Amino acid sequence: MTTPRASLRASVVIVSRGRPDTLCLCLAGVARLRRATYEVIVVADPGGCAAARALPFARQLKLIEFNRANISEARNLGIAQAAGDVVAFIDDDAVPEPRWLDHLLAVFADTRVAAAGGFVRGRNGISFQWKARTVDDTGQAHPIEVSDTRATLLAPPAGRAVKTEGTNMAVRRDVLADLGGFDPAYRFYMDETDLNMRLARAGHATAIVPLAQVHHAYASSTRRSADRAVTDLRDIGASQMVFLRRHHPDAEAWPGIIGTVRAEQRKRLLEQMVDGRLEPGDIGRILRGFDAGVTEARARALPFMPRIPASPRGFLPFASRATGPVEVLSGRIWSRARLRRQAAERAEQGATVSLYLFSHTGLFHTVRFLPEGVWLQRGGLWGRSERDDPVWRWWRFASRVRRETARCAHLR
Repeated sequence: MTTPRASLRASVVIVSRGRPDTLCLCLAGVARLRRATYEVIVVADPGGCAAARALPFARQLKLIEFNRANISEARNLGIAQAAGDVVAFIDDDAVPEPRWLDHLLAVFADTRVAAAGGFVRGRNGISFQWKARTVDDTGQAHPIEVSDTRATLLAPPAGRAVKTEGTNMAVRRDVLADLGGFDPAYRFYMDETDLNMRLARAGHATAIVPLAQVHHAYASSTRRSADRAVTDLRDIGASQMVFLRRHHPDAEAWPGIIGTVRAEQRKRLLEQMVDGRLEPGDIGRILRGFDAGVTEARARALPFMPRIPASPRGFLPFASRATGPVEVLSGRIWSRARLRRQAAERAEQGATVSLYLFSHTGLFHTVRFLPEGVWLQRGGLWGRSERDDPVWRWWRFASRVRRETARCAHLR
């Protein structure tokens, strides 16, 4: 069975704490989504709410002030205010491609689809952090092959769930409400993985939507520094223990599983020490935090999650700022100041603008979203963009612009 695509409405939920600047950049991207009917719900600390209220479209936001360090509780507050048919989630340190929500919503026209997730690009705007994965009852994720262009509907594999990423996922609101939303026992990490397992056990199908893409920057937090060095593993240890209590019935196996996860985290810390991002003395301290989290979570209360009632507020449609055509601007790197001004002017007038700036080099390309609403791609004329491209390839300027425009056409 199918539902008319045009009739589906989405509620986009963004949780933020301690990162007002990245929240504003995320909202600048969400404000320019194309081809979708949606509302925007922000659950943030006082600093985040103040930053959101200063934005020109603040009156179109549903703002909820929340200042506890519990992402599951915060997301549930967002769900409680969501009046859309589908609830979509994106992190405050991510920015969606303009057609992100359009592609996610499209798969929900198939009534068999209960949840969906898209591909996630990293901070260079090119490489993928995650594509498609499944997860088992220990919390271990396993990559799977799916189409890079077409949505794939997946039934839950035996003993596993289809993995979606918290920074790029959507769930039917009625399904999410029936499951009680996210489990508050996960204050950070594995909250969406737990939801994936509960969706699977209820027999729900999940679609992987490769063209529903977000760019995830991994901004600094109380758990990692600006260069992505780990500073605290307490919540990761705690969430791993909660996940085993919820989903892995063989308690005798827990110490071995925890030991494997701890060894993986230790390896990651040592690699960061070799890179110069951590000091040798940091390793033991951070791992002791992991152990403390595991110990605390063994006794942590596992709450009952009642059904989330319907929103007390009606749907608040967001008027996207992307009201004009899709446009491409391009030029040599020495023209960047003029072209950026021109691109910003066109974005202000409602265009969805991609700006390509190429140097006469073989430099790898990067992509980032600018606060003024422009997608900027920079790199060498002969350098690679997609990471499976040749390291160096001869291009004429016009043909390179056409190639990069075509590469992003279905995203914008």
